[in-house]
Amino acid sequence: MHGHHESVLRSHRWRTAENSAAFVLPVLTPETTLLDVGCGPGTVTIDLASRVARAVGLDRAPTVLAAAREAARGTSNVDFVEGDAYALPFEDDSFDVVYAHQVLQHLTDPIAALREMRRVARPGGYVAVRDADYSAMTWYPRVAGLDDWIALYQEVSQANSNDADAGRKLLSWVLEAGFDPAGVVPGAGVWCYASPEDRRWWGELWADRCTQSNFAKQALGHRLADDVALEHLADAWREWAASEDGWFAILHGEVLARA
Repeated sequence: MHGHHESVLRSHRWRTAENSAAFVLPVLTPETTLLDVGCGPGTVTIDLASRVARAVGLDRAPTVLAAAREAARGTSNVDFVEGDAYALPFEDDSFDVVYAHQVLQHLTDPIAALREMRRVARPGGYVAVRDADYSAMTWYPRVAGLDDWIALYQEVSQANSNDADAGRKLLSWVLEAGFDPAGVVPGAGVWCYASPEDRRWWGELWADRCTQSNFAKQALGHRLADDVALEHLADAWREWAASEDGWFAILHGEVLARA
């Protein structure tokens, strides 16, 4: 959906264990082995590696994995490998924790991916997933162009057979994947952008995404928007970012499930 344009990686590199995996931290120990599925540029993986015995980041994009390896230079207990969420290149029962952040929303079969994550998690270990819910995003002031943005985002996601509202469905998907309900802990987390610095950063990166990332290419490819419409969305993001009272919140679904 987003690809790996610089505007996308800019937001991915901002992510840390605290702001993207806080619900997982209580189950980590210095003996834990962890797999990060869909690790992107690896900032969260590297942060998690500082808390565990070994961490492995997996992604299907060689270019972003190269950046992750460079970022991890000097860190001895983290590795990055290329792979597919539907066919993880590991033996059964390989990890104590299998974690995926903002991944299931981009898959056509998230339940199959959850079953695969459970396969490589050790019995008694955990599968931990976290995804945003686009329909639950909210902001102020009500810049009309952002209403157009969220509508187009949903249309592109549907055209790709993805689910932009994955956050609210994680619990359902985990249960359908066969996890024991007694070992499933659902929850939620929030990102909020409201300081002048955060507004400027978030608004500018989304303005760039609307015209330069895979989101823009797919909107054009599916004939859901033209260049003029995409520029309109970028302008709306810059208008919101310039508002002194601008506020934007993203709700995430979270599930920690015993394997």
